[in-house]
Amino acid sequence: MNRRHTYPEAAEILRVEETWLRRHIKQLPHSKKGRVVTFSDEDLDRIDALKHHEPTTGPLAIVTAPSTGASSHPMNHLRPLPSRASKALQRA
Repeated sequence: MNRRHTYPEAAEILRVEETWLRRHIKQLPHSKKGRVVTFSDEDLDRIDALKHHEPTTGPLAIVTAPSTGASSHPMNHLRPLPSRASKALQRA
């Protein structure tokens, strides 16, 4: 059977503060029986994988960073709405 870890034990294994686990518990895999929260070894592995980040720039980057040109922005196609004053003039 899997070992069940308490907050202090899980925090020590993950090398984070216990308060961090408590604050983020809704986003983290865990088991809860009544008010007792425990973490299995698989839960701790999943938490570690969820919080793993790969570099996005530099020689170790897996994916190259997007260019900083204006045409590459995902919202570049949006244009501002006409002002309310111009609408009032059109009605008159």
